[in-house]
Amino acid sequence: MNMELVKAHLNLNAVLVNLEDLVIYDKEMAALSKGWNLSVQFIVRKGPSAYILFENGTCTVRRGRRKKPSIILYFLSPAHLVKMFDGKAQPVLLKGFTKLGFLMKDFPKLTARLEHYLKPTPELLADKNYLAINTRFTITTAAFAIQELGLVDPVARMISSHIHKGVTLIKVMPEGPSAMLRFDNGAIEAAKGDFEKPMSAMLFRNLKVANDILNQKLDAFTAIATGDLMPRGRIGMVDSVSLLLDRIPLYLG
Repeated sequence: MNMELVKAHLNLNAVLVNLEDLVIYDKEMAALSKGWNLSVQFIVRKGPSAYILFENGTCTVRRGRRKKPSIILYFLSPAHLVKMFDGKAQPVLLKGFTKLGFLMKDFPKLTARLEHYLKPTPELLADKNYLAINTRFTITTAAFAIQELGLVDPVARMISSHIHKGVTLIKVMPEGPSAMLRFDNGAIEAAKGDFEKPMSAMLFRNLKVANDILNQKLDAFTAIATGDLMPRGRIGMVDSVSLLLDRIPLYLG
């Protein structure tokens, strides 16, 4: 198994997707990106591709390639992309030389803010607003990471092949944030938001419980015993999703 390839998939298609909500829930980033109308394409040789579209104050992150992107960032290998996410390498700029100002000044402010929310400390988590955003991003990253693991991680593929066709909802009660995983004969599709009448569900009592469990600070079995984590529906699906969640720290430490 190519660890760097798996990491590239997770960084590109599970981490960056949080930019969509960053420009919604962080007022400073919403103001910064309000006037942006351009797209950034990421292409990894022998690896994944994805693009970010900024349009009319919104941000959309999708897998694959976009026609006529404003900027193309090329990576020589999955390891090259992973090094960029670690701040140890720069991409090859194939298109967008007139957008250097955006790439050098504006876009790094957005990614730095994303990193701020994805690397919590006990002091930061004591702030309710930070806790809410960090938990939202953690749930989104987990759901989309499971989707990517289902594509490139052999163990995840084996687990998902035994999951019944249907949807598992991951949700903080009572009003979210939430994400869903749709399983269909070994294929996994992740999406943000709620889902009516899922086949199974992992329901967290509150934000802190969700944050502690997903960051492995609170044991899920203990949380079930205390009622902080409430599995619903097909328990076998919930158990399988728990096994998939356990795979994520192997690649996103």
